[in-house]
Amino acid sequence: MKEAQSTPLVTVIATGGTIASKRGEDGAFKPALTGDDLLSVLPEVDARLRTVNLMSKDSSSLTFADMQSISDAVKRQIADGEVRGVVVMHGTDTMEESALLVHLQNAIEKPVIFTGAQFAADHPCSDGPTNLHHAISLASDAVNAARGVQIAFGGRTVSAWGAYKFSSDKADAFRNARGETTKAKLELSGRVDPVRVDMIAIYPGCDATQIKASVEAGAHGIVLQALGSGNANRVIVEAAQECTSKGLPVIISSRVPDGALSPSYGGGGGGHDLAKAGAIHSRKLRPGQARILLAALLASGADADAIRDAFDETVDEMH
Repeated sequence: MKEAQSTPLVTVIATGGTIASKRGEDGAFKPALTGDDLLSVLPEVDARLRTVNLMSKDSSSLTFADMQSISDAVKRQIADGEVRGVVVMHGTDTMEESALLVHLQNAIEKPVIFTGAQFAADHPCSDGPTNLHHAISLASDAVNAARGVQIAFGGRTVSAWGAYKFSSDKADAFRNARGETTKAKLELSGRVDPVRVDMIAIYPGCDATQIKASVEAGAHGIVLQALGSGNANRVIVEAAQECTSKGLPVIISSRVPDGALSPSYGGGGGGHDLAKAGAIHSRKLRPGQARILLAALLASGADADAIRDAFDETVDEMH
């Protein structure tokens, strides 16, 4: 009895994704396995395991409501005095988004580790069991609580804040645009279910049609996937200024996967001009995570200054 009590209890939350997928008769991979199925083939771990079968979805189909459900499930497990740590099995397409939301909404007093797989459960190179084993080991060690939510993948561990998927076919799929620093806790508890934040890609010669459509659709905020270090064109700058003048926040990220953004370029449509129009540069969070942060800020009633401060990663970093 004492031995069982001394062995850490780790909760594994299953949400679907490639790690739980098998090829169907139509040739397509679809989530088919429960968390219990996946744990049944896991190499031995030094932990007691509790399974929560929350959902079974491809992460590309997740909504804000689904991500909120994942965050709520993590919160419940953190609050359980018996639980040492939490692992979330998740699809890779939007893992960085859900992981950041959990980080933003919860007091991470215990290790919380996201993991998944690049290759399905019935693939000859299936990487799910190895990734899951690694994640459970990390979740069993209380020292990882201080690192916030993490992603364990392909033998690498990265912080959720600033994480991005850099490869669609390599087992070591995730990197972090921010290095090893951890953003100071924002404590954003507002539910993101009712919030709408649209993400719009910028490309050479684009106009403001999509921005106007988002405004008409009732978006509460807009994230622009801009070019280079956060650049667009004159038409986009004018549209951004119209939005910000009405109190609609516009966040500038980039299609470039790595590096800090700097609003340096002018010429009428550069990042400097966007900043003058009131748009806010997300210095290191890429578009998907910038959208999550903006939604969490809006859901928690943040004003324009608080939004600007949250995206300014030149301050409030702890090494």
